[in-house]
Amino acid sequence: MNPKILKTLAYDQIKAQLLQDVATAAGQARVRALTPASDAQAVQLALDETADGAAILRLRGGIPIPQLTNIGPALKRVQIGAVLNGSELAELARVLRTVSAVDKFLVDLSENLDLRQVYDLQQQLTSLPALERRLVTAVDDEGHLTDDASPALRSIRQQIKRLEGEIRTRMDNYTHGGSAKYLSDPIVTIRDDRYVIPVKAEYRGQFGGVVHDQSASGQTLFIEPQAIVEMNNRLREAQIAEATEIERVLAELSEAVAPYTRELAANAGVLGHLDFINAKAKYARLLKATEPQVSTANHVDLLAARHPLIDPKKVVPNRITIGADYQAIVVTGPNTGGKTITLKTLGLLQLMGQSGLFIPAAEESTIGVFSDVFADIGDEQSIEQNLSTFSAHMSNIISILAHVDAQSLVLFDELGAGTDPQEGAALAIAILDEVGTVGSQVVATTHYPELKLYGYNTPNTINASMEFDVATLQPTYKLLIGVPGRSNAFDISLRLGLEPSIVDRAKLLIADDSHDLNNMIADLESQRKAAETEYKATRRELDEATQLHADLKAAYTDFFTERERQLDKAKDEANAIVVKATEKADKIIRDLRQMQLTNPGTVKENQLIEAKTALKDLHQEKAAPKNRILRREKRKQALTPGDTVKVLSYGQTGELLAPVDATHWEVQIGIMRMRIATKDLEKMQAPEDATPKRRVATVRGGMTGPATTLDLRGERYDDAMAKLDSYIDAALLASYQQVTIIHGLGTGAIRNGVTQYLKRNKQVKRFGFAPQNAGGSGATIVEFK
Repeated sequence: MNPKILKTLAYDQIKAQLLQDVATAAGQARVRALTPASDAQAVQLALDETADGAAILRLRGGIPIPQLTNIGPALKRVQIGAVLNGSELAELARVLRTVSAVDKFLVDLSENLDLRQVYDLQQQLTSLPALERRLVTAVDDEGHLTDDASPALRSIRQQIKRLEGEIRTRMDNYTHGGSAKYLSDPIVTIRDDRYVIPVKAEYRGQFGGVVHDQSASGQTLFIEPQAIVEMNNRLREAQIAEATEIERVLAELSEAVAPYTRELAANAGVLGHLDFINAKAKYARLLKATEPQVSTANHVDLLAARHPLIDPKKVVPNRITIGADYQAIVVTGPNTGGKTITLKTLGLLQLMGQSGLFIPAAEESTIGVFSDVFADIGDEQSIEQNLSTFSAHMSNIISILAHVDAQSLVLFDELGAGTDPQEGAALAIAILDEVGTVGSQVVATTHYPELKLYGYNTPNTINASMEFDVATLQPTYKLLIGVPGRSNAFDISLRLGLEPSIVDRAKLLIADDSHDLNNMIADLESQRKAAETEYKATRRELDEATQLHADLKAAYTDFFTERERQLDKAKDEANAIVVKATEKADKIIRDLRQMQLTNPGTVKENQLIEAKTALKDLHQEKAAPKNRILRREKRKQALTPGDTVKVLSYGQTGELLAPVDATHWEVQIGIMRMRIATKDLEKMQAPEDATPKRRVATVRGGMTGPATTLDLRGERYDDAMAKLDSYIDAALLASYQQVTIIHGLGTGAIRNGVTQYLKRNKQVKRFGFAPQNAGGSGATIVEFK
């Protein structure tokens, strides 16, 4: 990517904002080296890393990486046999501690979250527990050797502490005893690493010993009393021994580091990479940016695109699309209407996307992968080079035309400006034709009416404009694709108070074709506004119809449910009556049988059987409940030839060939055909969409039913509600008495959605938040009837 475009579109300002979120020297180096990639695979890889960082930031607050300095110089010194100082060893220890902490963090995270690239980076980390333990034990965070660095160092420091205590005790006798009157100040201080007291000059012989210093006035002498000279000598010897031992330990630690310089450098690089991913995720959250889709065909469709360097409260979102239906866009409209910002928004968002950054645009936006982006924006007049505005623009355009190819994106601001309008318009058209011949995508802004006709008549080219509100005399900064801009000078002049006669005379002075063009533009604007009004009305009616359909569907369901309930109630009442009647009838039949036995031939046996059967037929059987869950699950699990199934006993996936009998199927597993029992087969559901999608929340279960826990953290609201509905159905089918729904805290949207769903579900007996040791208000326990 040419460096000039990065400066023109303020790409370095994006990098400067990224730098604010990196914590390591290696991460800073990655940000400074960041440039847009022109390979689709590299772009997607970088976006995948940002998506991972965004998921981790949302769920866990980011990857835990502290401030880390550049350990490269220290490792180079070790390689040439130098001894590292305490600060350098402390930085190496910090890197090793961070490696262990990050590795543990990602291992724990992998149990609950699927990521695209970060786990691969984790595999590049090398843990060195023995070296880490040695360095952490010997060196503190400030780079000082601890007492545990070596037994000898601990012993020497204990000796130093004991000697210092003895010296201070002796010196206190001078500062608080009868000798205090000879002192300028009753304190103990240090000169030349030896303990001394400030003695008045006239009493210098009172204590004997050695004079180490005197005050500026000469009135005070800093004297080491004779009585503690020997003690100071022993203390000094111990301090020298301490320094010698420290040098020995530092050399030993440096020697221990030497075999692992390559691993340490690689670890620092991976931590810097993860830190860079953290920074990209934080910047995406700051901008409320989204992950763009990548089009290898360079179809750009930016939805609600916003310039990242403009105040979010002031920026106007626009949809910018190019590459699919048209190759060139000619943007017209008044000055200060937003044409230049629109160009810069398109260019900068494209550069950000190709750098692996999320872009400030709505979800489902699409970027291309251009080999290069060129722009001629702004006044590049050079006094030193004696170039006029027009000459500066033409020099830049000539350079652009010399380097563009079919995979380039070209942005022209005020193409052909700075010279005679007729010649400038002709040059602009010729330049656009040349770019079109090469095959580059191009967006050009202009004031020339000739280019409006060019955009209308040229294949693969479309007009666009920045909307202007004549009523308020203010631009709206909205991009209108398909509608060329028109001059509003006459309308503005009239509203500002210019005499109508003057405006009418001005209209007579312009050519008829200009009138025709303006009338055409005005007509297009009217049609656009009418279409927009009609669309809003249609959309409103559609929403109302959708709501009415939902209400009718709910009422229809309620009606049939109530009807079935009433029928069941009536049948229960009828059956109760029949039971009583049956009891009476049985008594009558018993009496009849008794009469038959007593008086043979009076009542026939077949008559008794027919009477009994008729009484039984009076009983009303209730219809079996229409179990929607059971029917749906049976349909999903019905086996047919060609289905993909999982053989539970082997844990392998195969394809159904044909049924062997009522309880067995022939299954193709790899190169083997096997006869498998139907109960040992589980139908695998085909994916609804071939497009790979990242999974954020996963329900993990066994082979005989769903898990007793559903994790909805990280899900979008609509997806979470759909998964909840499906999961509750499956749990009811499995006859679970209790399940747990993990929704996390977050904004509370999913938690509220779960609560409302459970309130509506008639199969739920009760529900409530989990105990504090089991998730608290981040999880809900559900009991079924």
